[in-house]
Amino acid sequence: MKSKSGTIFLSGLIAGTLDILAALIIYDLILQKTTSIKILQSIASGIFKKEAYSGGSQMALYGLLLHYFIALTFAWFYFTIYPYFKLLKKNALLSGILYGIFVWIVMNLLVLPAVFTALPEKHFDFPLILSILILIFCIGIPIAFITRKHYLFHR
Repeated sequence: MKSKSGTIFLSGLIAGTLDILAALIIYDLILQKTTSIKILQSIASGIFKKEAYSGGSQMALYGLLLHYFIALTFAWFYFTIYPYFKLLKKNALLSGILYGIFVWIVMNLLVLPAVFTALPEKHFDFPLILSILILIFCIGIPIAFITRKHYLFHR
């Protein structure tokens, strides 16, 4: 990607796609904990609250759009801070892992508690580790490598 905005868009699009696919495949198809529509509606419920669950596929679409907005925001943030932190430039894999953990912390300890009044208690167990791994491999690492490539070729 030659442009800054193109790089941010590409990294956000790839990260958002990998993340939502991981969630749909793991929680709907493999674990069968919920449905794909409910996953997307639950994202929409961050804005539309309980109405999201009775809004059908339209709310699922809003959830998907919100999901990509969040992914693009995290891509933009990483791209913006990249030039100021040597660690990010030194090792893309390590910085991607750390950024995935950062994204998990922001979403689970700041955003979700601010949006939802009641959340299930967190326990250090398989679901928690799985949620962190998804964000590391689907959000952190792709954003880190795409951003690094941009900055390597546009000094």
